Amino acid sequence: MTTFAYHASHEQFRPSELLRYAAMAERVGFDAIASSDHFHPWSHRQGQSGFSFAWLGAAMHATSLPYSVVCAPGQRYHPAVVAQAIATLAEMFPGRFDINLGSGEALNENITGEKWPDKQTRNERLLECAEIIRRLLNGETVSHKGLVTVETARLYTLPEQKPRLFCAAVSKETAAWAGSWADGLITVHQPYEELKKVVDAFRSNGGADKPVHLKVQLSYAATAEQALEGAYEQWRTNIFQGTVLGDMPTPEHFDAAAEFVKREDLQRMVRVSASLEEHAEWIKQDLSLGFERIALHNVNREQEAFISDFGRQVLPRFS
Repeated sequence: MTTFAYHASHEQFRPSELLRYAAMAERVGFDAIASSDHFHPWSHRQGQSGFSFAWLGAAMHATSLPYSVVCAPGQRYHPAVVAQAIATLAEMFPGRFDINLGSGEALNENITGEKWPDKQTRNERLLECAEIIRRLLNGETVSHKGLVTVETARLYTLPEQKPRLFCAAVSKETAAWAGSWADGLITVHQPYEELKKVVDAFRSNGGADKPVHLKVQLSYAATAEQALEGAYEQWRTNIFQGTVLGDMPTPEHFDAAAEFVKREDLQRMVRVSASLEEHAEWIKQDLSLGFERIALHNVNREQEAFISDFGRQVLPRFS
């Protein structure tokens, strides 16, 4: 049975707000919490970027749900430090934590001052990091020299139950590559036929028996006009192709790129509707692709109405 997660967007809300929203999501029937991980927001209008790993410890203590977070090891985060963070959370909260590893965006990683690699190199670095993290979680002492360097690293605090290492992928090419090494796939919604190609690519290249998660970007509000305006105000910087999203280095670049985005341009990548019936129909179509978990991200700022209405009127239809 598919489970449903509330997406905690650190680039849009203060960590203290997200704690409240996570607790509310649990009360009304969400099954899990998904978390973003940003150093900079996509836009000055979003305006936040709390440290997700600090927040996760507090949120997981305050609730009893399973959690996941997106993380890009290799530049901003050394993979040994990521492994230590994973191990600590998984030791405190057994069976409640998975991590989604991605190749990252310059928006967050450029703060190190290192050269931003091309996509192929970033994927190679991600795989090195995933292998290092997995070995450390297995209790090995790891030394490695490649796109990242590790010298005699060992974790002394290990969880009894190792978390799953998912790969975050948007394209069918990256999904096919991830099938060979990741414990699962997380992707974002896009037009159905394109999304199906991504899922099929993962399952046909080693991921047939592995879980697949989906992040849905939606905008729900009291009226269709409010839903559209809320999405336009908060999320018009986020509808570009993955290659563009990955390489722009600052919020100023995203705001400039979004200057000519029209409201109707949002519809392809954001499900904009004030109708719970329409949102439920979209989810029903998602379910046909066999997702283990669907994370719902209401991209506008009206979180409480979204959590309450979806928790009480949408999610029970799929239980």
